[in-house]
Amino acid sequence: MSIKHRYDFVLLFDVKDGNPNGDPDAGNLPRMDAESGHGLVTDVCLKRKLRNYVALENDQSQIEPTDGTPRFEIYVREKAVLNTQNQRAYTALKLDAEPAEVELGGEPSEEVKSKKPKKEKRKGSGDEVDSARKWMCQNFYDVRTFGAVMSTGINCGQVRGPVQITFARSLDPIVASEHAITRMAVATVKEAEAQQGDNRTMGRKFTVPYGLYRAHGFVSAHLAAQTGFSEADLALLWQALAQMFEHDRSAARGLMSTRGLYVFEHDSALGNAPAHQLFDHVSAKLKDASVSPRDFADYQVQLDQAQLPAGVTLHKLVG
Repeated sequence: MSIKHRYDFVLLFDVKDGNPNGDPDAGNLPRMDAESGHGLVTDVCLKRKLRNYVALENDQSQIEPTDGTPRFEIYVREKAVLNTQNQRAYTALKLDAEPAEVELGGEPSEEVKSKKPKKEKRKGSGDEVDSARKWMCQNFYDVRTFGAVMSTGINCGQVRGPVQITFARSLDPIVASEHAITRMAVATVKEAEAQQGDNRTMGRKFTVPYGLYRAHGFVSAHLAAQTGFSEADLALLWQALAQMFEHDRSAARGLMSTRGLYVFEHDSALGNAPAHQLFDHVSAKLKDASVSPRDFADYQVQLDQAQLPAGVTLHKLVG
């Protein structure tokens, strides 16, 4: 059964001596607001970590595209071919009465190749697309949670997900530290000969000494009814938000941890108060504004539960 209440939440996480989300268009520098100097982490980055956690929780491989636990497969995963994922819905529902425009892997079928060229069309009638969309929602956790555009050739329609997450922004300006690093090896014989056996490779690494980031999220009961997002799915979302950094370790990311997860539950599907007003009830500030933050202990998190609007309950799941 899909959820009946609306939820809004605040997520606090931090990074120490790591790069939480490098920008490939800026030499992998930590993402930053150019005007204010505050650090940024994209919603896509956060959802990637949530997807990976759900896959681990349900014992799915992130390397080989194999079927996972029913209802908890991941649509957007490493090395996935989305048209191949879409084709599975048509195959499972036996909707392949007509030759597919493309085979698994995105290549034109032999039957299509043998025909005269014609205007390319997407696969699937209206009813077929509706059935395929429902199948995708039932089997892929991230589709029924975040939504997806599944009309790339093999048409499974589009889904608006009930769970949406904003960019995360650091509470204070960050400093992007640049470090020179040395690898005692080279990649090719030509490089080794040029260095006469010295075999050194120089590189750069960027880190944030410390940053506490805040993101906001929203869960719509009405969109959940359309995708089948259930109470069990919601419980898994809270679990993933709390533990996603514990299974995403790397030297480049440093030490990242979820520091706070504060959930506002409305007693109705439409909600009882605007989200921005609820978010004001969670604040985090430096204990000493004259000190550059280097640890979560440098901050104080305050919750205002006394002035909550009627019909709204604040749950502190982490923190």
